[in-house]
Amino acid sequence: MADSNIPTAVKEPPAALSKALAHLLRPLVRLLLHFQITYPSLSNLLKQVYVEMAEQSFPLDGKPQTDSRISLLTGVHRKDVKRLRHSPTEPPCNATASLGSQLIARWLSEKEYQHSDGTPKKLPKAADKGPSFASLVASVAKHDIRPGVVLDEWLRLGAAHIDEDGSVCLNTEAFVPQHGFDDKAYFFGKHLHDHISAGANNLLGALPPQFDRGVFYNRLTPESIEQLQGLIEQQASALLKSINKEAKSLQEQDRGKSGARQQFNLGVYFWVEKEQKKERGQ
Repeated sequence: MADSNIPTAVKEPPAALSKALAHLLRPLVRLLLHFQITYPSLSNLLKQVYVEMAEQSFPLDGKPQTDSRISLLTGVHRKDVKRLRHSPTEPPCNATASLGSQLIARWLSEKEYQHSDGTPKKLPKAADKGPSFASLVASVAKHDIRPGVVLDEWLRLGAAHIDEDGSVCLNTEAFVPQHGFDDKAYFFGKHLHDHISAGANNLLGALPPQFDRGVFYNRLTPESIEQLQGLIEQQASALLKSINKEAKSLQEQDRGKSGARQQFNLGVYFWVEKEQKKERGQ
């Protein structure tokens, strides 16, 4: 959310926000250390993001955004600001992941690729008439990529398998690939970006508030967690499939309308860990 009235005076951040940020950053830093991404490397990346966000989200009405003002807002040295403002940045999306998610969405929402009960059909690799894996890929990628290339990658990732008849079967629970680091990293960034965006929107008091709720319980046995995990996976998968089908239908309905410029992301996560022992007096 853009806020052109951000105060430029140096103030202490709210203590509750600092505490929440430290908690949020711990698993991220653990991940960074695992991949040997050091503090100086992260610092360089943060400089670029600070400059980018200051330039895009905090302009002054009727005045050009200057290196000096961005330096004031961000604390990044003006020489670095000048360098970063004219440096090419990486594109914010992953074309391969985007194609895969579009294919899965279509397979799970289009009637021609479904049985009467809504489950995805197994598809022949190619067919002169009727739905096939080749027609599915062509409906999204047109002629930009061969179906065989997509199929080979999906088989490697575990998103699909070939049955005894030689047909392609979608592994319906494979919304998150079991293999393929690039795809996992893409969705890691996308989902956490959108979840943080929703939370930041609400902390800033923007209207309307974004839906951001969770369920938390402690003092549970591994057996109870296992029971809950099965229930969550079942109901969450049903929710995602239902929303996917409705959203695909509405997207087709909205095609060509002037106001069709909004997007959304709905995510579900489940995290289990051992409780941290509390020190006496806490």
